[in-house]
Amino acid sequence: MSATIATEKAPAAIGPYVQGVDLGNLVFTSGQLPIDPATGDMPADVAAQALQSLKNVQAIVEASGLSVRNIFKMTVFVKDLNTFGTVNEVYQTFFEENDAPFPARSCVEVARLPKDALVEIEAIALRK
Repeated sequence: MSATIATEKAPAAIGPYVQGVDLGNLVFTSGQLPIDPATGDMPADVAAQALQSLKNVQAIVEASGLSVRNIFKMTVFVKDLNTFGTVNEVYQTFFEENDAPFPARSCVEVARLPKDALVEIEAIALRK
């Protein structure tokens, strides 16, 4: 049995999907665009976009009662793989500031993301 995760601390879905699903011991987030849930705005540069996407993932994971420390797998989608280094710097700092271990991760360049975002990030977290 699954439960839908919904929080105002992350942007609402822009299509027919939910922010996340809680399956009991696993939590899956939908891909998070870098939209500020308070303003609806998206930052212009890739570093700020990566950070906002990570914060949105964090908000959904926390809405399930877990924390960043519970994330064990992430997928990062980037519009341009040349931004990989910048995204990595933001990613590393985010996990270090949250005192969380680095999860397994994939990073994939895609032709285009919704709303012409430069970054989208999704996660899987484990309830221990």
